[in-house]
Amino acid sequence: MKEVTRALTAEFLGTFAFVFIGAGVIVIDLARPGELGLLGIALAHALAFAVLVTATMNISGGHLNPAITFALWLTKKLDSKMAGLYVGTQLVAAVIAVLCVKFVLPDMAGLHSDYGVPQISGLIGDTQAVLLEALLTMFLVSAVFGTLVSTEAPKVGGFGVGLAVLFAMLVGGTMTGGIMNPARAFGPAIISGNWQAHFIYWVGPLLGAAAAAGIWGWVLLPKGETTED
Repeated sequence: MKEVTRALTAEFLGTFAFVFIGAGVIVIDLARPGELGLLGIALAHALAFAVLVTATMNISGGHLNPAITFALWLTKKLDSKMAGLYVGTQLVAAVIAVLCVKFVLPDMAGLHSDYGVPQISGLIGDTQAVLLEALLTMFLVSAVFGTLVSTEAPKVGGFGVGLAVLFAMLVGGTMTGGIMNPARAFGPAIISGNWQAHFIYWVGPLLGAAAAAGIWGWVLLPKGETTED
């Protein structure tokens, strides 16, 4: 029971911090236009994720994202009960994080940005948005398997995963936000009440996570770690 409590606490704190920083940097970018831009927003997300994954990886695995939890459940690295507890904890943490954004950051910028709700560009349709989020999430989850899960993984902590967030957000940031994390989208949606295109941030990441889980679980993980072993 103690280990479960430690893992869930780590997931809560890590997800809370990540969503607070991720949603908060959107609010700050609107409050002080031109000072951060896409690169600043991407760096804030990437550095936060890298540090928080490193801090929690030896306690909970450092998921901080329902899509990552889903992929590890598919590859039998996590049982159904723990996967459900992880996802529930991540979503609750995300909502509380955005509540804190609402109360501590500039009011008008928060209202106008819907507290960090990701937006779909008018240049792409819903199908393209789903596919883009799926591809970016597949890259992110592949980084998780290759740098954290595999016994052959290099000892780089969350650095590799953070870099994956960085390049994914630079590619997808102006189109979908490059979110790759249902919890990061869910927290702002709950607090703002803006559910427009919200399904994209579940369908895309979960599809991408499933694709990465299939590739790594059946092919790329070392012998003795694959799903078929």
